[in-house]
This record gives sequence, structure tokens and C-alpha cells, in this order.
Amino acid sequence: MSTVVTFGEIMLRLAPQGFLRFSQANSFEAIYGGGESNVAVSLANYGIDVDFVTRLPKNDIGECAMMEMRKRGVGTDQIIYGGDRLGIYFLETGAVSRGSKVVYDRAHSAMAEIEPNMIDWEKVFQGTKWFHWTGITPAISQGAADACLEAVKVASKLGITISTDLNYRAKLWNYGGDREAIMTELTSYCDIILGNEEDAEKHFNIKPEGLDITTQGHEVSGQAFLSVCKQMMAKFPKAQKVITTLRGSISASHNSWAGVMYDGEKMYESRQYQITHIVDRVGGGDSFMGALIYGLLTYPSEDQKALDFAVAASCLKHTIYGDANLATLEEVEKLMGGDASGRVSR
Repeated sequence: MSTVVTFGEIMLRLAPQGFLRFSQANSFEAIYGGGESNVAVSLANYGIDVDFVTRLPKNDIGECAMMEMRKRGVGTDQIIYGGDRLGIYFLETGAVSRGSKVVYDRAHSAMAEIEPNMIDWEKVFQGTKWFHWTGITPAISQGAADACLEAVKVASKLGITISTDLNYRAKLWNYGGDREAIMTELTSYCDIILGNEEDAEKHFNIKPEGLDITTQGHEVSGQAFLSVCKQMMAKFPKAQKVITTLRGSISASHNSWAGVMYDGEKMYESRQYQITHIVDRVGGGDSFMGALIYGLLTYPSEDQKALDFAVAASCLKHTIYGDANLATLEEVEKLMGGDASGRVSR
């Protein structure tokens, strides 16, 4: 029985070494990761009992993905098997003024071909307090969207806290599903909603009032997104908290990073970090979500502390290669306390 359950697709990530372009690569580094599996790894890393639920092919590559979860302390007993292949994504890491690129190869993956009734959600959720899904899962296929809806309905019936990271992906949603209708129904079951201004606009046509985000750069104040949070709560009355990450992209190598949380009455805002030498920004939002879930579970009456923990954790993730955040609880708490010196620990 796990405290938290996450549901989604884990993929094989193939990336040229360092900052090489695809056209320069003679080899690719292999890593396994995905939005919901990354959240699970973060939670396991902080000592939370967590299960990751997905559908994997019964072959050596599917086994490698499952073993990566086990290695990080994530429960895998609820994973189901079927299909012929694991989804793949190719990553070209950008630098300075050249942005990173992602190419997906996940059509007809085991997870893309999942259908309702393949997973016994009543069994999966025994003893569970929290269920997390992201907007990536319903974007994969109609079957994945239907399975996700099945999951949130059961979780809601059982009184489990439900969270989502809206995670709009322009290169997905190509199977013909009605994105706004699907995401609106799924999100209506959620207690905790994370998303940035692009997620809110693309999924629900909700925009910051009186703000053009494209012209504001890294100077955006969290208060500018209060209108987004209020509009989200009006649209989704079950939501207890709406959270927005604030990323200022000065360049591919230098981002500012902060977050805000709105509980319907008060807006909490974190400090802003300057991440000046990004090692790997993939999974930054997932690391925020994993740490936020930890914070809300661990500090249930201290929303500011939960938000500060999430922002500090995701700031550290940008210094770690790979999809998942491997920063320790001690490291996150140290950065929360204001020590960003990076001094050698010995």
C-alpha cells in the first residue's frame, strides 16, 4: 500500500552527448524517464511510499524501464504488461541562445495502446492518500485519456487527494481528441492544480489579465498571475490550491525560477532563484510537483514552506543530469535555508 500513486508513460530518452546536435551524434546516451515517473522518483527520494502505474512491453527494454524505477525505490507492483514497444524521445540539449529540441517516437507504444478496464484501480488505490496524473497522459491517445478518467473517478469516489500538472505539449494531442473537453473533465476532479500560463491558455483559454507574458521576460511578478489562479478556481470549484511556476528564460543556459500558490484567499510567493548554468532542465516541472506533493503531505498547515520546498528542489534539479531529481532532502532544506554556496561537503 503506497501513500502516493502516479500514472503515466515512462520512456527511453536518447540524447547526444553534451551539447552536440542530432546531426553531430555518433552515439546516444540512454536514460529512462517521464513526467509521472519523475514525480514518483522525487517522492521516493524523500522517503514517501509511492507506486508508479503504467503499461510496459514485456521485453528487455520494458524491463530496463521497470528496473530504473525499482533502483530509485519506486513501487512497481501495479505496473501492467502488454504491447510491443516502449515510447522513445530524442533530446538535443540547447545552450545559450540555442534552445533544446525534443523529437517524440511514442506512437503505438504500450502505454499509447492502453484501454479502460486494463487496470484494477480499486486494488491500486488501497491505502492510497494521493493520486497524481499529468496532461501528458491524455495527450498520448484516446485510450490513455479514457484510462486516466477511469482512475480519477475511482480516486475521487475513494476520497483520495488528486493532483495534476497540466503539462501542455504542442507536439502531442495529434490523435484527434478534443483537448479542452478532455482536460476540463479530468481537471474537474482535481484538488491540486499545477500549471503555467501556457498550460492555462492552451487547455482552457485562460490568460493573465493585462499581461503579455512574451514581452515580460524574467521580470514577471507572481502577482501578475493572480487572475489566472482566480479564473482556474472559478472553472474548477473542487480545487483547493492552484500553483504556477514562474520560469524566466534569459537563455537556454540561464533561467530564473520561482513559484506562486493560491488557496482561494491568499497568494503565496516564493523567492526567485537565478539558475545561471543549467545542466539539464528536462524534468524541472516534475521535480517541482514531486517536491510540492511532499511538502503538502509533510507540512499540511504550512503552505509557504511547502511552496518554498518545491521551488528549492526544482532549482537543484536543474543541476542534475537526467530526467529525475536526485537531490536529497538535506540538500533541499539547505538551499531553502539560504545556503546556495555549493561548497564541498566533507
